[in-house]
Amino acid sequence: MTNEISIEEKIRRLEFDIASVQRYAREGKLEVWVHKYLLTDEWKNSGLSEGLKLQKRWWNGPVEVYLTDLSRAVGPEPGMEYQVEDDYWTERIGKMAKPMKNLLAIPPLIVEYRGGQLSIRDGNTRHGAMSLLGWAKCCVIIWYNTENDYQEHRQLLLAAE
Repeated sequence: MTNEISIEEKIRRLEFDIASVQRYAREGKLEVWVHKYLLTDEWKNSGLSEGLKLQKRWWNGPVEVYLTDLSRAVGPEPGMEYQVEDDYWTERIGKMAKPMKNLLAIPPLIVEYRGGQLSIRDGNTRHGAMSLLGWAKCCVIIWYNTENDYQEHRQLLLAAE
């Protein structure tokens, strides 16, 4: 008998699954969840956490969106904000995709609302793995840099329901 736990169980235990983020959102603590997630040893992205703290942000989520409605910032394609080697990208998303079985067990992507677009700022490789698996949708947490952007996008999301 093995003592290894699945990645999905580990994520649940660390409170980074969709159920945990929904709980934080209901309590009005979505930003707390984001920083807790970004600063954990498992998925450390302290640079993004520090950058988000530089100004007031408005938060929305988790929201289910189509993968095709998101713009990646990382990948092997020309013009990516953070371009990586194709071999590295393919290997990384392939490894990530293998244990991915349940959308609700995966941390939501963290995206920025930029001029009407949703730009993935944390979770580009998860997005790639989901695409590789043929998934159509994922969950995201969206941050907005102005209250006007927040209100405008919330209205668009409500109208789309």
